[in-house]
Amino acid sequence: MQQHYGEFMHVTAATPGRREKRKLETRARIEDAAYELFRRQGIEETSIEQICAEAEVARRTFYGYFPNKHALLGGLGVSRLYSQSGPMLRTLIKNHRTTRARLEAMIDYIETSFSTYEDIDRQLILAAPTVFANNPEQQRDINNSALDSFARLFAAGQALGDTTPAFSPEILASMVVGTLNVLTTSWAIDSSYPIFAKLEEAREMFERVICDPAAVTTDQGKHESR
Repeated sequence: MQQHYGEFMHVTAATPGRREKRKLETRARIEDAAYELFRRQGIEETSIEQICAEAEVARRTFYGYFPNKHALLGGLGVSRLYSQSGPMLRTLIKNHRTTRARLEAMIDYIETSFSTYEDIDRQLILAAPTVFANNPEQQRDINNSALDSFARLFAAGQALGDTTPAFSPEILASMVVGTLNVLTTSWAIDSSYPIFAKLEEAREMFERVICDPAAVTTDQGKHESR
């Protein structure tokens, strides 16, 4: 399954137990199989029976995770929007020492993801709101996770002294999450939307607003006053 930045999940996560790990693996297998079938032959032309065969699961197993194909579409849409941000943020924090470098790497990661997306990804992203309409608690949890993850990132930057202290980490997180979600939705709605140009604008805006202009910080963690 292609990667996407969409779900801004917790930077740290508990290791699942053996049973939970098996459930996650089975769900992922179903989603991966469905995605490949949707991509190859279209959503309408793909049946639950074909998905089960591709994923090597019984129909009753499928229905244990998704009540119908529509729910599966919405679930894939949520994944497209949200499921990779947790791993992405952990990698950014581990591999880069400054907020500026982390933001740069984040935009690079997102642009790489968009370069692999196809029309099926647009359709799945647009299906995501239907899941939230039926489960507002899930929407709230995902939104809170998104904001919390980025707030942690910017709180760490303020502690380093390379992130502006003019705004709270929560407000900075809201700006980033909101901007990225709007750009993604705009791209999904309009195939001619200049997503890469807009991501470059977002890159510049994030650096101007978030990175403290009164400080020069290298990626090796050295801090100097201008």
